[in-house]
Amino acid sequence: MTVTGTARTANPERDTLDKAGAENFPVAPFFLPRAWRDDLMAVYGFARLVDDIGDGDLAPGGADARLLGLAPQDADDRLLLLDAFETDLGKVFEGTPNHPLLRRLRHTVRRHSLTPEPFLALIAANRQDQLVKRYETYDDLLAYCALSANPVGHLVLAVTGATTPERVRHSDAICTALQIVEHLQDVAEDLRRDRVYLPAADLKRFHVQEADLAAPTAGASVRALVAYEAERARALLDEGAPLVGSVHGRLRLLLAGFVAGGRAAVHAIAAAEFDVLPGPPKPGKLRLLREVGATLRGEG
Repeated sequence: MTVTGTARTANPERDTLDKAGAENFPVAPFFLPRAWRDDLMAVYGFARLVDDIGDGDLAPGGADARLLGLAPQDADDRLLLLDAFETDLGKVFEGTPNHPLLRRLRHTVRRHSLTPEPFLALIAANRQDQLVKRYETYDDLLAYCALSANPVGHLVLAVTGATTPERVRHSDAICTALQIVEHLQDVAEDLRRDRVYLPAADLKRFHVQEADLAAPTAGASVRALVAYEAERARALLDEGAPLVGSVHGRLRLLLAGFVAGGRAAVHAIAAAEFDVLPGPPKPGKLRLLREVGATLRGEG
């Protein structure tokens, strides 16, 4: 399940805990067993750090770069940082990594016999962000989500011992939906980073120019486009929702939180009349709780 973020400080583990509360979904809620919480936070810490590298949101001063063995003059080179991060990730599986968040991750990897593939996919997604700024079609965007979001769901299932092919398929639908919702919330911020995750074919279909996305508020065409993409996300959440009913106990509540977080965010976007340009529409806690209840009851 994809993660969002803000600028980091000099304390990476503190940053991880602070940013967890800003997500659209519960990262490691209190009702989970302590071991699960610790392992999910380790996975979250990895995903958060690699996104911060890719977005240029590392703490000033180059502390992360030094931990990854880079010289001060390379501290702002995102591709070099991602390469160094991938090298340090290799030490999670063979050796002892240098970065404290990767040292924390090493215990989770060994407890659950996790493989490198989902972690490498998240790094690949952030490399792609440095090189690909626009997506021509919805299928192109889905391929990006397969790298940037779906691996997090694979890791959640692995950590909780719930992996099956059908659950992975449902998890992929949920994670892709959460990534699309995040893109809709962050249209203005992404454009400031010279990234547009709204497919170019859809912009053309709704007669939207990139300049329209830089406006203070959205016009009718932009709102129609955002509504169209939000409906796609909602349909994906519905497609993935059977994942919740396939498990029991506290894991069922956790997964319901993921689906409910996405549904509540879609509702917030709709409540803003699909005008996402002034800032990310965010759902309130009451709406989230209502969506959790509805998801647990199997309601769409």
